[in-house]
Amino acid sequence: MMAAGGAQSAETSKTTTTKKTTTASSTTKKTSTSAKPASTKSATTKSATVKPAPPKTIDRSKLLTPAKLTAKAPELFRVKFDTTKGAFVMEVHRDWAPNGADRFYNLVTNGYFDDVRFFRVVSGFMAQFGINGSPKVNEAWSEASISDDPVKQSNTTGMVSYAMRGPGTRTTQLFINYADRNAGLDGQGFSPFAKVVEGMDVVQALYSGYGDGAPYGSGPDQGRIQKEGNEYLKKDFPQLDYIKTARVLPATK
Repeated sequence: MMAAGGAQSAETSKTTTTKKTTTASSTTKKTSTSAKPASTKSATTKSATVKPAPPKTIDRSKLLTPAKLTAKAPELFRVKFDTTKGAFVMEVHRDWAPNGADRFYNLVTNGYFDDVRFFRVVSGFMAQFGINGSPKVNEAWSEASISDDPVKQSNTTGMVSYAMRGPGTRTTQLFINYADRNAGLDGQGFSPFAKVVEGMDVVQALYSGYGDGAPYGSGPDQGRIQKEGNEYLKKDFPQLDYIKTARVLPATK
């Protein structure tokens, strides 16, 4: 699928997309009085430790039915990405691009981005990701496009937009802008819905040695990623950085 451009410049290229429970130590003391008044003993019970609740399990089988994943996103929320290069945080503004924000929210809350590779990283341009490691999941989402959002923000450094190959073709692929000059993408319909607010240095450090896909670079073939998933990427492009987990952060007051 087309995302936001080729390897040389953003102006001339096109992007292709084919509770924790607080531990409570409660210590109580009992005074037991024996029959003999002279011998009063104080017995202390052992501390009772409350174990934290296990993390919520994500049912990834839901990813096979995109039509059912239509929850409305909060007006403002943050998502933490833990990657092989470190962590970064995106802040999503639903009013910037409601359709894009809602889709992203449903993808994150259902574990779509876990173990997903940054398969197209072009220095000075952008980092693209969003093809799942499972071919079955990719097949399910291949035609699950969302309606376009008007462009209200600009594709400057740190802004996040969907990759696409034309109007009405946004699905799951995203790119993070590396340079302010990418504002030239605004006129092509790439509508930012989020911005990296923490860890942009991590994003900038993602492995870019493979560059763009052919014929501009030696990066992965998107068609093969769709059909073969992570098996293909691990074998032929082992140095790609990837997302370990992506989770919505608790709202702050």
